[in-house]
Amino acid sequence: MSNSTTSNAKQQTATPGGTQREQQKGSIAALRGLAPFLAPYRLQFILAGIALTVAAGATLAIPYAFKQMIDLGFGASAGVRSIEHVNAVFLALFGVATVLAIATAARFYTVSWLGERVTADIRSAVYRHVVRQSPAFFETTQTGEVLSRITTDTTLIQAVVGTSISMALRNLLLFAGGLVMLFVTSPKLSAIIIGLLILTVLPIVMFGRRVRSLSRDSQDRIADASAVAGEILNAMPTVQAFTHEKIETERFGASVERAFATAMRRIRARALLTMVAIVLVFGTIVFVLWLGAHAVIEGTMTGGDLGQFILYASIVAGAIGALSEVMGEAQRAAGATERLLELMSVQSAIESPARPVPLPPRAANGAALALENVTFFYPSRPDAPALAHVQLDIKPGETVAVVGPSGAGKTTLFQMFLRFYDPQQGAIRLDGVDIRQLDLHTLRDAIGIVPQDTVIFSADAMENIRYGRAGATDEEVIQAAKMAAAHEFIERLPNGYHSFLGERGVRLSGGQRQRIAIARALLKNPPLLLLDEATSALDAESERLVQSALEAAMVGRTTVIIAHRLATVQRADRIIVMEDGRIVETGTHRSLVALGGIYANLAALQFHSVHVTHTALDEATQ
Repeated sequence: MSNSTTSNAKQQTATPGGTQREQQKGSIAALRGLAPFLAPYRLQFILAGIALTVAAGATLAIPYAFKQMIDLGFGASAGVRSIEHVNAVFLALFGVATVLAIATAARFYTVSWLGERVTADIRSAVYRHVVRQSPAFFETTQTGEVLSRITTDTTLIQAVVGTSISMALRNLLLFAGGLVMLFVTSPKLSAIIIGLLILTVLPIVMFGRRVRSLSRDSQDRIADASAVAGEILNAMPTVQAFTHEKIETERFGASVERAFATAMRRIRARALLTMVAIVLVFGTIVFVLWLGAHAVIEGTMTGGDLGQFILYASIVAGAIGALSEVMGEAQRAAGATERLLELMSVQSAIESPARPVPLPPRAANGAALALENVTFFYPSRPDAPALAHVQLDIKPGETVAVVGPSGAGKTTLFQMFLRFYDPQQGAIRLDGVDIRQLDLHTLRDAIGIVPQDTVIFSADAMENIRYGRAGATDEEVIQAAKMAAAHEFIERLPNGYHSFLGERGVRLSGGQRQRIAIARALLKNPPLLLLDEATSALDAESERLVQSALEAAMVGRTTVIIAHRLATVQRADRIIVMEDGRIVETGTHRSLVALGGIYANLAALQFHSVHVTHTALDEATQ
């Protein structure tokens, strides 16, 4: 019971998100989750900070230079002295502009580099994390949604790290420095303007929460559209075969329109937020400047002081406006960060142990495989066991065929051997070692599999076969292809082994794809070979060639076969018959037919024509 509880708890962690994270959605605090990705680049951040500070200081020096020009240049008595002051002020302005230009360029380069670098790191980390998840994760998560998070969400984060953070810090410095200089210039007017600005900020902050929520919704709708598109594009032959092009186009169009409608709500909210912010902030500044103009007329302020105050007030207002814009971007990035962190927080239910046990040295005749009272429930079907109290002992070098009706648990056995799932009860042992004690790479390196649904990658034939063993030479690849009866058709391709096979192998027939998969498994040369209907897509001639190749490949290794075809089943040392997740019959083909049970019925239904042919031949020879 404890094992079951633990496994169920683990499976729950395979679903992105959770109650706690749902409560935190939309919070700017989510950007703190980027800290581990930013930490390695402290030096670059320091350099960017220096450049940013220098640029802000240069900007804040400009109003003071104008004050000097107005009061000491234009305000002085006409003559050489005023010309000297004007010349000096403009020369100083040019120097300030040069410093500002250099510092701004340095800041732009540094923060842009940081944005690209951190985004690349995040994409790599998310992808690395996703590919290590167990199949339970992909049962509940659409591929299109994962791709949306890796692309769209990281692009938003790139904008924040590469632009928005820098802009926010720059405008914070300008706001703080401008505020100080406003008080230096006129404490009375500054106190009035600050009080009014505080009153204007409150409604802006309140309305910003609405923008934050809509930003998160917008990203979710984009992910939904990506998921729909990915699903349909991966099933295009089926869509076209059933003439569902129009239906699927309309379905995707509806998804896009939902994303558009959500985005427009976000855009309208942000536009309204920007308008309100500008009207309130600049209305406040205009009112205070009106007071300042009266002070100049009354002689309590100089023209230079008012000019300086106007420029600093413009800097402060511009900084507030820019900060509100940056806040909108930060809110969108916060939503994107939350989505990525949700993905990164998912813990795979299947992981290598902290201290893995090594496998014994490989025996000459293959691996021993044992199932000890194995019971397993899929997470999506917790009430119906896929395997129930399965007890099986496979000796090294033995070839075992597993047969049974659909849903009997045959494919589940293979998934358990590869440790895509862990049983809730019992244990699976490879060469006497519980596979849960093995490093996942060690376990899976010892197993070669030819799946029923062959996966062909967008690469040439050479690289597709070499996928079985990355370090294999070209000669070893070609030898594996010859063993799998794939060499001849590969040689006939336009560029031979260097021919591009198309996405998912669309340039190959089903039988050719199957032989590529067999060659891949043979190249791996594992002690345990799993064949899931390995000859199901082959014609009679190809099946004969591959069967002989597989028979040679089975020498020196243990083989487990899921098969329905009589030729494959008859060659097995032992046949295991499964029904409803249990082993119900065991024996050879002849003994099981004589038993008259489930296998005999399957044989009668599936291999009737073969039996008729054999009977006719027997009668003809008598």
